[in-house]
Amino acid sequence: MNVVTKPDGAVIETAQGQVRGSINNGVHSFKGLPYGDTTGDANRFRPPMPPPAWTGVRDTYEFGARAPQHNRASVPANAWIRSDTPMGEDCLRLNIYTPGLDDATRSGEARPVMVYLHGGGYNAGAGDAPGVDGSNLARQGDVVVVTVNHRLNVFGFCHFGDSAAEEFADAGNAGILDIVAALRWVRENIEAFGGDASNVTIFGQSGGGSKVAVLMTMPSAKGLFHNAIMQSSSSHLRLATPETAARAHHALLAQLEMPNADAAALQGVPAQRLLDAYKAAVGACHGNDSFRPIVDGRSILNHPFDLAAPDLAAQIPLLIGSCETEKSFYDVVADPASLPMTREQMQADVARFVGVDNSAASTLITDYESRRPGVSMRDLFNVLTSDHMYRRNAITAAERKAALGGAPAYLYEFTWKTPVLGGMLKTPHTLCIPFVFGTVDVAEAFTGTGPEQAALSEKVMGAWLAFVRTGDPNHAGLPKWDTFDARTRPTMIFDNQAVVENDPKPEDRAGINKCPPFVSDMQWSAPD
Repeated sequence: MNVVTKPDGAVIETAQGQVRGSINNGVHSFKGLPYGDTTGDANRFRPPMPPPAWTGVRDTYEFGARAPQHNRASVPANAWIRSDTPMGEDCLRLNIYTPGLDDATRSGEARPVMVYLHGGGYNAGAGDAPGVDGSNLARQGDVVVVTVNHRLNVFGFCHFGDSAAEEFADAGNAGILDIVAALRWVRENIEAFGGDASNVTIFGQSGGGSKVAVLMTMPSAKGLFHNAIMQSSSSHLRLATPETAARAHHALLAQLEMPNADAAALQGVPAQRLLDAYKAAVGACHGNDSFRPIVDGRSILNHPFDLAAPDLAAQIPLLIGSCETEKSFYDVVADPASLPMTREQMQADVARFVGVDNSAASTLITDYESRRPGVSMRDLFNVLTSDHMYRRNAITAAERKAALGGAPAYLYEFTWKTPVLGGMLKTPHTLCIPFVFGTVDVAEAFTGTGPEQAALSEKVMGAWLAFVRTGDPNHAGLPKWDTFDARTRPTMIFDNQAVVENDPKPEDRAGINKCPPFVSDMQWSAPD
């Protein structure tokens, strides 16, 4: 594969044709590269098709379309994680950031590859938000960073049941099959971009972390990646089932007033109408969104981290963790008048969220409060519900990974508190992202900037980069971080002073483990 230097970037030969990128501050970027064909028209609900070839040189200066979705609320504090790229069904695109091209391969020093899967659950998001620009991570870490767009919501996860025609039998997992196709594209082409196809790490935050877990169960993804990082995922232990997916599908058809429609009929429904019907169907299902990967016996054979199932990821090291007050992220777009909570309001909300009666909720609140004297009800609510929705599932995944044997797991928790908005957010969902990507300046309205933030980013980014190189996050800037085991439970605490604690907050862990498990990130609906 040849590299031709141009004033505005290099020209790379891919399997589909030549692409011209751009270069900025020593990092080459290639945006909107197609790894699959359009998913519209006759390709809607079908597995991803190979991208068409082209002649000549294709400029890759602009991001490709993001998948059809409803836009989520945006304010200055979360604008860094929002994308405003136009939407469309021709959305199977990826972006590459690299500090060098295939000169690295020729010298025998190909760079590790980091493939980022965006958050937003399975219903929203994109790989081109300003906060996940891979330039700084690629430059500082001497790695190749790839971000991916794929199908979402009804377009990517609409299960038509066992009676569906064969060409639509995988519609319920089309969005995750898109990611498999992207990883195959990376394996085939990344060498020309200076990357090492034999050292690929998949990493993602929130819904992206769940996608990482799903890929670890898929036979078709085996061998396409070698390390895995899950940041602040809540729904990685239980996927949709044929029963829950069928209810969601029937609700969708009811909203469309097309009760007997098959997949072919829905191919002709305008995208916006289909998207609106999807949103209404989720509401009709009481907020439980089963338009998500499904254990269908075809692409996905079992739920992630199932101890009774074959461990397809036995040799894949795992780095996993959460933020202490994930739920405070949603306070950014809340009505300020709604933030103060009475104890009675908190008890009712905790009972509903955690799935216990009022008496059990009161006992749980009193237990948490006993270790946090003087804490406000809102702050206590955010800690408790974050433990239920995020920390508990991260710990469970680490426990099961350790029990399976094979490659190790490393567990962390973010406790560093952002000073913005008067400190009200504490340690919110998504806070880890700019510290990993080195985009704290971009996310300044969310993180603040200064020596404190820079020092923490050095610790965090250093851990992620050490992990992608060796499967071990230890580096000179951190105390010794042991692999997770269910007896000692070593956990890296990321704060101004990074420390390793064995089984931090054991009383909280024990209390929340008495509650029903959290299984769906749509049980508690987030603001649109």
